[in-house]
Amino acid sequence: MPAPLRLVFLGSDPIALPLLNWLRGPGAATARLLAVFTQPDRATGRGQQVRPNAIKAWALERALPVLQPEKLTPEVQCALADLEADVALVMAYGHILRDEFIQTPRLGTLNLHTSILPKYRGASPIQTAIACGETETGVTFMRIVRQLDAGPVADVERVPVLPLETAAEVEGKLAAACVPLLARTLPRLANGTLEFSAQDEAAATHCRKLRKEDGVLDFALPAAELAARINGLFPWPACTVEITGQPIKLGLADAAIADCGGVEPGTVLSSDGPALRVATGTGVLQLRLLQRPGGKMLPAAEFLRGFPVAAGLCLPSRPMPALLR
Repeated sequence: MPAPLRLVFLGSDPIALPLLNWLRGPGAATARLLAVFTQPDRATGRGQQVRPNAIKAWALERALPVLQPEKLTPEVQCALADLEADVALVMAYGHILRDEFIQTPRLGTLNLHTSILPKYRGASPIQTAIACGETETGVTFMRIVRQLDAGPVADVERVPVLPLETAAEVEGKLAAACVPLLARTLPRLANGTLEFSAQDEAAATHCRKLRKEDGVLDFALPAAELAARINGLFPWPACTVEITGQPIKLGLADAAIADCGGVEPGTVLSSDGPALRVATGTGVLQLRLLQRPGGKMLPAAEFLRGFPVAAGLCLPSRPMPALLR
């Protein structure tokens, strides 16, 4: 059995915690975690207090060295070289890596990307895949190159996207999916049998960084498309709709195949069941979780008891910005 890989991890998001726990537990026979690179401490929350991110907190609890460079300077590259790592593993780090940095570890720098590449390269693959109606997504294990998310691929762990799952729930599934993916690929990397295949550039799509302005709805579109958008953009930036002058945040939706009888898209069809039902260009949009300003996200029936919405009310539509380019 080969000696454990000397591994450095680069990441800044809690999505990586399951794989880090595996590296310090069952995966320790395959890879020895030497140090963690993560983003500098930032002010967060309403109080804007400076706190360590979840990755730094995890590493400090285990007495692992933590490096938090603001920029990946030549000095930072020297610090990486001093660790004598076999491989650097990246997931949701937040820095663009220079070629010299990528090539410093003996076996290079590898990445875990949360889509089935080459689809959904870029900044928001989880949210955009759901918002575009995908029924399956996954984590891709790939080699980093200069072009964004374009490196050769070694393996993919696929996960289903269920009709009533939001980006938050799918993100949790993808975080867990990293563990079996690494469990079968890192041993092959260590013994030299892991193979990489080039991506099909013709099939590539790119998703951009999301903005608050993306959380709007055009009720003239099909209900299935609107439900996917609502679920994909929750919890952030979250879709909102104006009801009687108040911006109501939407947390979960699905679509029903039904004839709206020529009713104008955006018209409330009923508000007395488990969902607020709204006419669309095709089918009925069923809003299942809603939140008023200053309130909690509530199931529709509970929300509507405190915030009545009359059938026949027409909700305003707005053009929906494209998420893919």
